[in-house]
Amino acid sequence: MKSIGGAEGKKSDKKEESEPAVKIDLSKVKVEQLFEDAVDFDTFSKSEFRVVKVEACEAVPKSKKLLKFILNDGTDRKRTILSGIHEYYEPEELVGKTCVAITNLPPRKMMGIDSEGMLISAVYEYDGHEGLNLLMLDDSIPAGAKLY
Repeated sequence: MKSIGGAEGKKSDKKEESEPAVKIDLSKVKVEQLFEDAVDFDTFSKSEFRVVKVEACEAVPKSKKLLKFILNDGTDRKRTILSGIHEYYEPEELVGKTCVAITNLPPRKMMGIDSEGMLISAVYEYDGHEGLNLLMLDDSIPAGAKLY
């Protein structure tokens, strides 16, 4: 996994234990335009952002993009979320990570599996290539913590 400094975007087949810090030219970073239509506070407040811990992650068979996450969301049951980020991450590098998910979305079936939320990522363009970083938090934040 690379931070924004790893802006070449998609994962490579090389496995490196430690990567030197990469300086980026911020003039080459492009982000999507912000929405012109404002969302009222009550609508925004309906989204429940929670801290989740990745307990397991695997590629979804017959899918090039989807990863299946088994998450600890601070409740007694495990939450399954599918995310189309396989071109940026290998499943094993995400196990143990602390992330942010929207947890009150209705289940959505993808490839025959119910996805129970959405993981939050940052998407950007750098020097003509798309980049994506899954939002990861400090591991000391407990699963289930609410974000405001």
